[in-house]
Amino acid sequence: MTAATDAVGRFIEGVPKVELHVHLVGSAALPTVLTLAERAPHLGVPTDLDALKRFYAFHDFPHFLDVYAAVNALVRTSDDVLTLIEGLTGDLLAQGVRYAEVTVTPWSHVDVGVPYPEVVEGLDEGRRRAAVRGLDLAWCFDIPAPLEPDDGAATARWAVEQPPEGLVSFGLGGAEAGVDRADFSDAFARARAAGLRSVPHAGESEAGGAASVWAAVRHLGADRIGHGIRSVDDPALIAHLVDHGIPLEVCPISNVRTRVVPDLAVHPLPELLRQGVTVCINTDDPPMFDTDLGMEYRAIAAAFDLGVDDLAGLVANGVRASFMSEPAKAALLAEIDRHRTDASAP
Repeated sequence: MTAATDAVGRFIEGVPKVELHVHLVGSAALPTVLTLAERAPHLGVPTDLDALKRFYAFHDFPHFLDVYAAVNALVRTSDDVLTLIEGLTGDLLAQGVRYAEVTVTPWSHVDVGVPYPEVVEGLDEGRRRAAVRGLDLAWCFDIPAPLEPDDGAATARWAVEQPPEGLVSFGLGGAEAGVDRADFSDAFARARAAGLRSVPHAGESEAGGAASVWAAVRHLGADRIGHGIRSVDDPALIAHLVDHGIPLEVCPISNVRTRVVPDLAVHPLPELLRQGVTVCINTDDPPMFDTDLGMEYRAIAAAFDLGVDDLAGLVANGVRASFMSEPAKAALLAEIDRHRTDASAP
């Protein structure tokens, strides 16, 4: 191991991090899923650990969707929501994460029978418990495309009229192909009028392409873009993102697992950075994609020969792109800089 490689490892291990693109259901690691499955064995998710490991191992994107739906169906009460959050809290703290904006899809929970007030009860209690442990959690309410716009409006109504504590943003996930981002403009307008920031998914794959990013910017008022890697295909879009300071929440290993890029070596990340786009690194659905935030940084460091200064810039991008308070940002940025200096010292 070279001195430079050792410095990169020390930096990744010790630096305080933020996570801006992680889905609550998709964050459920095996111990959490096992707990939920044992509460509802009739739902068919394995309650034997070895069988659960086989069930949970990523095969392809359709299999991922099946597993995601099965885990979502296990969430039946506010206690189940709390179990998800407590599992995520432990995992994030183990990775050195201090602040996370977690995507919650309330429609999916209500659809399987959880009353919306119980969803909020679980989120509020989970956030309070995370704070005691040193983790600041914020929430993004997400519309799961391809819901009809009228159904998606329910998410905006909940976000505006009955928000959980710490709700900071409003998103749109799910399918890109055949889903016009503009159809959800009314829901986003209502959320934005209430002070929530706009963070739709777009441009994750060639199916949505740069056109979906343009639609998210023009029709949904995007403050950040979830994924957005296909922006690289449109120079005018790249210029717009740079000129307007719109960051991309990039999830490199997720992109490889879901086959939207064939291999990390050809990921658009270096080109996006070269052209001046603000990029932050995230995990998406970490246990389902066999990753965590440290692995993401180690993977891109190895694939693109990134040093401590490069990685410190990406970690700092996440802080600046977040919706935490300005004093909290300043304090965390100072810590990141200290870790950069310490890791680089001989």
